[in-house]
Order: sequence, then structure tokens, then C-alpha cells
Amino acid sequence: MRYAQRWERVCVRHGRWLLDADADLGQDVEYLDVRGLPEVVGARRRWARVARRAVRAGVGPGEVFAVAYAVVCRWWEQALEWPQERVWPARLHALAGGDAGGDFWRWRAVARDAAIFPEVVEVAGALLDPVMAELVWRDSGAGRPRALPADGAFCRRLGERVGRGWLGALAAVDFGGPLTAWMGAVIRRRRGVAVPPGHRDDLWWVRRELQPPSMAAQLRALTKEARLPGSGTVWRSVVEPERRMLISGLLESAEEQLVQLRGAQRGSSAQAAERLLRGLGYAVGQLQEAVREVSEAAVEAGVRVEDVAAWAGLSPDALAEVLGAGGGTVR
Repeated sequence: MRYAQRWERVCVRHGRWLLDADADLGQDVEYLDVRGLPEVVGARRRWARVARRAVRAGVGPGEVFAVAYAVVCRWWEQALEWPQERVWPARLHALAGGDAGGDFWRWRAVARDAAIFPEVVEVAGALLDPVMAELVWRDSGAGRPRALPADGAFCRRLGERVGRGWLGALAAVDFGGPLTAWMGAVIRRRRGVAVPPGHRDDLWWVRRELQPPSMAAQLRALTKEARLPGSGTVWRSVVEPERRMLISGLLESAEEQLVQLRGAQRGSSAQAAERLLRGLGYAVGQLQEAVREVSEAAVEAGVRVEDVAAWAGLSPDALAEVLGAGGGTVR
């Protein structure tokens, strides 16, 4: 094995995707079979044209790939909540030999780079396209600055280019992601906005916090999580997206409430104390509801009640009462 750039991982002759050399996968997986996925092999050939375009534009191909890779990896993580997404699940199961089965989360880490490779190449080409950059500029209001719209032409066209016409509206509101960071850099360049000292305003730079985790990092995280009582790796793959979204919403609501409490110290001591208690009560209620939803989903997915109770810090009897209050049943 050798360390190779991700665009070099496809062996066109043998139809294989070479895996990371530093990922401890054991002896059962040496490479991924992509012979049944012609779009992955085709993307390898298309990348050569994208790389030449990058060189002509005075940009390192690796830099362009890194931005596109960060953008698509973020989509890959969010795609679990996208009922419209059909391509990546099919590709993932194909790379797993037909069915990821009960090892879904491990295969999702191992096969990610191969599964998203065609979209990464397409996004890289789009980011190099001056026409696409012009769409960003128009969406921003050009000479009359405005907030980027949810129905902007750039994101809509980008979704179409990756074969997902519905994706544009989702990508446009993913504030703080690598795509909106790239769009912001395009706009600032066109407007000639000065960059504060100590900051970078490079189109082809991905902030550390937006860089996707490697396969090895994902596998280490899965191994660590699997050792914990009531591990989420056992049940998350069978929890329906609607419930995952509900749990995420509860946690985000509690987090938002706690953030707002930072400014609750105004007024008299009694008033501040009342606001704090009311806000804390609401946040605690949201967290308790999230615990109930997670516990119910884990039990329904087959995790032992004892393990779920240990994770939730409850006795099995207390857990039964919690689930009963929400209409769930302990099996």
C-alpha cells in the first residue's frame, strides 16, 4: 500500500478503489470493488480534465479537490436526513458487496470517499467555472449587497450538476459550511473587501474545523463508541430519519435556550433568578424528552434495557416509567 491522493485511488484496469494505508481495517478489506459502479471509474477520467483546468487557472488541483471534498463530505453527513437521496445509499451497499447490513456505520466510514467521488469531481469542476462564480455574485446582489437567498441560482445550478435538483435549497441554507465559506470568499474578492489581519481569504482554503475526518479517525471513533454502554452504533442505522430529526431538534432547542441564558442576568436579582430558572426548566425538559426518544429508539432497535438504563443513568424500572410516559414499551 502507498499513500495516494484521493483522485488516484481508482485502479481503472482492475476496477478497484485503494483504501487509506493508515486505516486499521483488519485483513477482511483490502480494497473496494467498483466494477459495478462505472460512474466512479468515469469520474477518475473526468478529474484529469478538471485538474488541467485548475492548472490553467493558476490553482493547485489538490487545493480545488480539498474544497470540493469538504463540501461533498458535509453533504454526505447531512444526507442521512434527506429522504430524496437515493444514489448514495445504493452506492454504499454496492461497495459493501451488496448490503452493508448490521455493519452499516463501519461501511459508511470505509466506503465514503469512493461513494462520493463522482460528486466531488463534479463540484470541483463547478467551483472552477467562471459562470458559476458569476452566479454567486448575482445572488449576492452584485452592486447592491443582500443576503444570499435560499433559492439562489448558484446553489440551484450546483444541485442540478450533481444530479439532485432538490439539493440547491438545502445547500443554500447550510450557513457556516465549506460551500458558503467559498461563496463568501468569491463575494469579498469581487467587492474588494479588506481581509482583517491574521485571517485568510483564500478561495481554496478549508478551515480546520470544516475539514472532514479521515477514515482512520472515523473508525477510531466507532471503536471507542462501541465500547460504551448503550452504544449508538447498534441502533442508529435502523432509526427512521424522522425520529433522528426530532431528537436533533430537541437537542438544538435546549442548546439555544442555554445560550440565551447568558444574557439573563439583567434586572434585579429576583428577576434574573426567575428568568434563569424558567429557562433552565425549559432546557431540562427538552433534554429529558431527547433522552426518552433516544432510549425508546434504542430499545426498539434491540439494545438491552439494562444497557440503555446505564447510559441514561436510570434504573431499569425508572426507564420503564420514562418510556411508558411517552407511550413506548420495554421489550
